[in-house]
Amino acid sequence: MTERRDFIKKSVLGTAGIAIGGMGLSAKSYGSIIGSNERINVAVVGIRGRGNGHIKSWCTLKDSRNVRLKTICDVDEQFFAERSKFILDETGVKPLTEWDTRKVFDDNEIDVVSFATPNHWHALETIWACQAGKHVYVEKPSSHNIFEGRKMIEAARKYNMHVQVGFQSRSSDSVMEAIKFLHNGGIGDVYLARGLCIKPRDSFGIAKDSIPPATLHYDRWLGPASYRQYNEKKGHYNWHWHWDTGNGDTGNQGPHQFDIARWGLNKNEHPVSVYSTGGIYGIDPDECSQETPNTQSSLFKYSDGKMLEFETRGRYSNSESSLGIRIGNIFYGTEGYLEINGGTWKAFRQREKEPFAGSGSVEEKPIDPTFRVAPGGTEHYANLIDAIRSGNISDLHCDIREGVYSSALPHLANISYRLGRELKFMGDYEKFANDSEADTMLTRSYRKPYVVPE
Repeated sequence: MTERRDFIKKSVLGTAGIAIGGMGLSAKSYGSIIGSNERINVAVVGIRGRGNGHIKSWCTLKDSRNVRLKTICDVDEQFFAERSKFILDETGVKPLTEWDTRKVFDDNEIDVVSFATPNHWHALETIWACQAGKHVYVEKPSSHNIFEGRKMIEAARKYNMHVQVGFQSRSSDSVMEAIKFLHNGGIGDVYLARGLCIKPRDSFGIAKDSIPPATLHYDRWLGPASYRQYNEKKGHYNWHWHWDTGNGDTGNQGPHQFDIARWGLNKNEHPVSVYSTGGIYGIDPDECSQETPNTQSSLFKYSDGKMLEFETRGRYSNSESSLGIRIGNIFYGTEGYLEINGGTWKAFRQREKEPFAGSGSVEEKPIDPTFRVAPGGTEHYANLIDAIRSGNISDLHCDIREGVYSSALPHLANISYRLGRELKFMGDYEKFANDSEADTMLTRSYRKPYVVPE
């Protein structure tokens, strides 16, 4: 297998090493400024559950954004035929199939790479894509740890690539309206944001180590993670619940609501403290290999004293608020409170029991019905394409910097949970205060050659 350094030298330096005039752009990034009428070629990496959603959204943009889904890539080849048929039926063009992302990066026709891979691959693949001159759409959380997030920002800026993080609520008209209402003082000064992830999950069981399926390129699937024997209960989807590859539900569903909470608080910085506690309840540890907590409460405080609370409940539970929120947010201000549940929001004044503002309370502007869907829909992908055509990173609804700040919150919570204590964080340095043990958990030991570069 080609060493990573050889791959980077071959596929990047030859195309990205020449400066263009005084713009500070490489030859590849200069060429990636795409005109309004040019077709944009996309590759989707990771085509199972969430990746299938990527495929459907990119196919939807075929005509309205002149997008072609050229290539699908997955280290498990079992779904190639099924996904290829869907794309052919939807667009009239059969995609190429690859299991090796390096061949995707080597394809000069590919403009955008859309990643729906396990969390432990997000950073390295995004960095490689930027080095190869590709724009990126990457799923949440943007990284597997805090160190990786900073490296992703640096790569996006160095190679002048647009990197959009999959916090789709950033492109929801209703959520944007609610956040604007908060920022304009709709409930006074917002001092507390609450995020909820009430998602009961049963035990997925346990299995003995075994031989990987013939369709799976297992070494590549492991990538940066420590080597271990293949185990079906630690692979597809179940990777979420093991620390080497996932971040639990606090770092799975949670990042969406962490992002809305931080956005509503208008905090473009890290918190100064975090305390998180919880455990695995209702599941026999001898009958399930889950490592991450299914029940977790986290509290963050910012330098001005404002707070962010997050609750993950993975067993049976009631919903909260007048909207019956299970996956959503509540904001508390000096003059009232506001609830967000998907694409619906309501604001209540002081002790009043009826909302005085909310979604649908203002006249909506006409929008192409293709993009009038619930949070998580096609608008977020379309926004990336529009920003690429404009050439302005500021046009992105969720640039990698925003994604990293929001993704850092569940990472900090998990570090506190695993160490069992409150932690003080120095955001400017992205280090803990006098806590070398906690600092080691800001990154990981990378398995060569899958090393996120310093």
